[in-house]
Amino acid sequence: MTANSPSEQELLEMHRRMVLTRCLEETLGEMHKAGRTRGPIHRCDGQEAVGVGATAALAAEDFVTTTHRGHAVYLGRGLDPRRVVAEIFGRETGYCAGRGGHMLLGDVETGMLGGNAIVGASIPAATGMALSMQLQGAARVALAVFGDGAAQTGICHESMNIAALWRLPVVFLLEHNAYGLTVHHSAQSSVPELSARAAGYGMPGETIDGNDVVAVFQAVAQAVQRARRGDGPSLIEARTYRLEGFSTSDMGGYQPEDEIAKWRARDPIMLSRARLAEALGAARVAACEAAARAEMDAAFETALADPMPGFTPHAPSAPYSEPPDGGGR
Repeated sequence: MTANSPSEQELLEMHRRMVLTRCLEETLGEMHKAGRTRGPIHRCDGQEAVGVGATAALAAEDFVTTTHRGHAVYLGRGLDPRRVVAEIFGRETGYCAGRGGHMLLGDVETGMLGGNAIVGASIPAATGMALSMQLQGAARVALAVFGDGAAQTGICHESMNIAALWRLPVVFLLEHNAYGLTVHHSAQSSVPELSARAAGYGMPGETIDGNDVVAVFQAVAQAVQRARRGDGPSLIEARTYRLEGFSTSDMGGYQPEDEIAKWRARDPIMLSRARLAEALGAARVAACEAAARAEMDAAFETALADPMPGFTPHAPSAPYSEPPDGGGR
């Protein structure tokens, strides 16, 4: 076993959370086709290993920011599936009382600083949190999850530059799914591997198999340890693939069929299932998956029966609270 290898129980739990995420995405896709969702849903089918493997490598006191495609991060961090579904469908029982939706879900108690509808905005948010923790002298780490499209933004450069300069405890996890909206990565950057940019900031960088949950866990765990020691940030490029469209409103047609087929053959859940079946037996893995599917089915059934938020003429108490002195206006 190599350093930072997860235990068999940890592997099984990561597999369970990947299956939970896939069930969430597939059910959302079905409900969208039936006209039961409002607005686009950004699914992460095929990318589950990145969010789940990365969050599994964090400590309970650490923080994470993610993107508009963050369901694997939410469930990987251990958020309650029922409350996640409730938030997506605008229910009062959601993590943000139904006001954040699927892109802006957050839960400070679990260190989930939230997703973001603005491409690249998760990067400075995590960098700022890392600065705050450094100033407080806290041995805590921030994880910024972002995509290859966000990697082309100016705020990405600014965040990485200042993080390296000040040796901030932040891990930059680039979830490279090959497309920024409908644009292939080869039309966005002349650098085949974006992790090569890390050298320009004076931080370590590596490219890993983002469909291998163990590879993701190990790389992030090593980077987290480095950041926690005070050795500064790291850049990890996790190569994966977006099996579905940019969102549920995307009609597709720009992804070559053979490209999709190649990546479907390397489905992260399929790879994880094969690894676990060899170690624990196929029956135990099947039972784990069945339990995850039942849990997500129950989450939908319960959440959709929950009440919608009532109208309030003033700012709601959740998810934001007033400053202690009542000021700040």
